Amino acid sequence: MKFPERTLQVLHLQEPRLEFGSGQTTAHPKDGLFLYGPHEKAKRSIAIRVGVVATVDGAKLFRSWLAQIKKRVEVPPPKRGEKQDRLHLANFPGLEEAFGITVNENELVTCTLEYKAIDEASRTVNQHESVAKVVHLYTDRIRRHIQNEERAIDVWILVVPEIVYERCTPKAKRTGLPLVRGDFGKKQKRPTDIPLLQGIVDQEPEGIFEDVPDFHRQVKAACLTIAPTQVLRETTLNPEAFKNSAGFPIRRTQDAATVAWNLTTGLYYKTQPAPPWRLHEVRPGVCYIGLVYKNLPNDPNGHACCAAQMFLNEGDGVVFRGANGPWRTGDYEYHLQPPAAKALLEKVLATYAEKHKEPPKELFIHGQTSFRDDEWKAFEEAAPTDTNVVGVRIKNTHGENKLFRDGDYPVLRGTALILDDRNANIWTTGYVPQLDTYIGPETPNPLFITLLRSKQAMPPMQRVLEDIMGLTKINYNSCNFNDGLPVTVRFAKMVGEVLVMGSAKGAERQPFKFYV
Repeated sequence: MKFPERTLQVLHLQEPRLEFGSGQTTAHPKDGLFLYGPHEKAKRSIAIRVGVVATVDGAKLFRSWLAQIKKRVEVPPPKRGEKQDRLHLANFPGLEEAFGITVNENELVTCTLEYKAIDEASRTVNQHESVAKVVHLYTDRIRRHIQNEERAIDVWILVVPEIVYERCTPKAKRTGLPLVRGDFGKKQKRPTDIPLLQGIVDQEPEGIFEDVPDFHRQVKAACLTIAPTQVLRETTLNPEAFKNSAGFPIRRTQDAATVAWNLTTGLYYKTQPAPPWRLHEVRPGVCYIGLVYKNLPNDPNGHACCAAQMFLNEGDGVVFRGANGPWRTGDYEYHLQPPAAKALLEKVLATYAEKHKEPPKELFIHGQTSFRDDEWKAFEEAAPTDTNVVGVRIKNTHGENKLFRDGDYPVLRGTALILDDRNANIWTTGYVPQLDTYIGPETPNPLFITLLRSKQAMPPMQRVLEDIMGLTKINYNSCNFNDGLPVTVRFAKMVGEVLVMGSAKGAERQPFKFYV
């Protein structure tokens, strides 16, 4: 059988530019911050209010790290065999020089915890109870400060010893640890001769078993209605202080300059009204939302939580919690029933109108599944007449399609293979000429993009791909050149994991910065 010949269109999309102070633009966040500062940099440096919950040693490590990042932090010299230029690395110029903010390490609001208390709580025989106890050690200190002190905090830094990451995750084995008896047995049954755990179990006897035993997810959920938080491991702040018997650091970390860039970017983002940079060339009146679904843990009905992440051309985001329900219809398929779909989109549009005083011209719904007819009709009904709603499916691929440059070199980031008016592959990772490298362990795989539906005329595929490229550059929890996924789907799993925690109830609309 002879097939008709077809010519595939191959494009290379330009690297999106970012806007910084004084309206200056560049493609790399580190270059922009180093040269121009944040895009809404104040005329004078701003002192931010930081609270720290840590052990005595953890608080000392954080103060020492703060003192270090006030000055220039150099990239370490290359090791034998490494490229000498390493353009993907950059010296950190100092907190005030890069971001125009300051923190006095001697004026931190410090809430100390006993290491012994963390150790004992993390050894409780029932892991659900164990994680709940450790989380409450941190959150109770924050709440106690709020109740007793007038000084407001912009961001809470939770410094955790390594035992929290070793013992307070779902896959923690805790093999060989001398476990201590708690209020519950290993199989969740409470011994009759032990009183209920004050502050945790007396209010909701089975509540601690509804959540996944994960410290990071539970503490983020508990703080959603309090303040933005940053969870830091002590080993991140000073890896050389924690060595094994052979004299090597117990865990590998990024170099000190890269750690400084990433953590201070998050620090600025979580304490300032505007993010440190924004996309330079974005059409006005455009709104992007990413749909989030996460199965509720231990739910006998198999229900899931739904949410929407909204991002605007300014870059900042808001997370809207939707209804729980039977949204899962297959192994990887989730679909909202019409009332829930309409209610969720109405929340997004109302918030957009509050900010811009009018509805968006275009609203792109990014997801990893398709839309049913009744679900899509509900989205269209929720949107104003003049708002074009466009459904876009974004899927990872795993080696189905490979492109090479000059024979066997990684393809350029931004390469797009247009299959037809509705389908395309785009390589959001790949070789970046500005960095003279491809940062990745294997040959880059593309994202498979499908334009599913549109309320009005379907936008051109190239425009949709350019938008996706731009959305790979607004992850404000780090200072990378780009991510492999657009922010609308990059954090979907993380947001969902926090939202399904019991303590997240009540956070119906929160800034995205509270989740990361």
